[in-house]
Amino acid sequence: MLSSMLGTTFLSVLTTIAYILLAIVVLLLMITIHEFGHYTFGKWLGFKINEFSIGFGKSIYSKTRKNGEKFSIRVLPLGGYCAFAGEDENDKDPKAFNNQKPWKRIIVLLGGVTFNFLSAIIFAFILLVGFGYDIPMVSDASKNQEYVAVYNQDKPETEQIQALQNGDVIRKVGGKNVSFVEGNSLQSLVSTYKIDDIFVLTVQRNGEFLDIKTTLFKNPDDPSSNQGVLGISNTPYRYTFVEALISCVPVAAAMAWQVLVFLFMLLSGGVSISSMGGPITTIGFIAEYSQLNIANLFIFLPFVAANLAMFNILPIPSLDGSRIVFTTIEWIRKKPIKREVEAKIHMIGLIVLFAFVIFVDLYNLIR
Repeated sequence: MLSSMLGTTFLSVLTTIAYILLAIVVLLLMITIHEFGHYTFGKWLGFKINEFSIGFGKSIYSKTRKNGEKFSIRVLPLGGYCAFAGEDENDKDPKAFNNQKPWKRIIVLLGGVTFNFLSAIIFAFILLVGFGYDIPMVSDASKNQEYVAVYNQDKPETEQIQALQNGDVIRKVGGKNVSFVEGNSLQSLVSTYKIDDIFVLTVQRNGEFLDIKTTLFKNPDDPSSNQGVLGISNTPYRYTFVEALISCVPVAAAMAWQVLVFLFMLLSGGVSISSMGGPITTIGFIAEYSQLNIANLFIFLPFVAANLAMFNILPIPSLDGSRIVFTTIEWIRKKPIKREVEAKIHMIGLIVLFAFVIFVDLYNLIR
């Protein structure tokens, strides 16, 4: 018995470690995509690149190409960078970053955000077509008498409630679309009704759209509440290839918009700082929820990609958004702000950002 328990515990620990490593790979993939965006646009526009690094800290692998570009993998897998020649200092090389025209620099600075958002679109497509996300499909109807025979004998025949069936895709509740893009989940739409209210579910069944009258039941977990439940089991509807192709861009855009909404709520006091997280918190979150259901991992992929895209475009010193602001000012003024001053601002911003991220991670670990 003891050996069996130890074996189970050991297996559980190994599983947790595996998911943590998987979460680290996911985060590193997103950062690499971002930096590869800078690299790709830099190469295309003729910038001199000193190094492309995956990770921070001491190098554990490096290779220098004939053109002088260095590719390296470093020991801390929590970031990465694409180092351009003359990015934060004066360099006489015409291919150096600050010697290039402002519009070229802005394109290169936007490269990381662009690649992150493109990856969010691709990951959203994979999520929708492979697992489904926001649209529910009725499942296990034969096992749940509550909605196999959903009717009320006290109601006249004209108001009898029709039955939902296995495979019914719930598209609308009371005429409103069930859609993440529109901010409507099945739960949020149903919550506007009370027990015994009769409302219409628009379902897709065998290629046809049907309007089915339904009602809410008492919540078995809270029978005294007047807020009922549908009493059905559902799984995410997997989009067809064409549906996913049409919806992946709006879904990715909606995920990006959620990042801005969250930041606004944070600044306005609508959410607490405990809702934020640095790399360690993010890794732990992804690892934890991926263990519950591997489909959760594919939900995180477009969210993390969209998050990185929106976060890096913010005008915070050291981030791409701030560098774009400085470059735009130079473009308008026809001369740059002193490079030394800009470099110091970005350095201070980087230190403050790292300190904030570390503080948030530590706060989430000890609270």
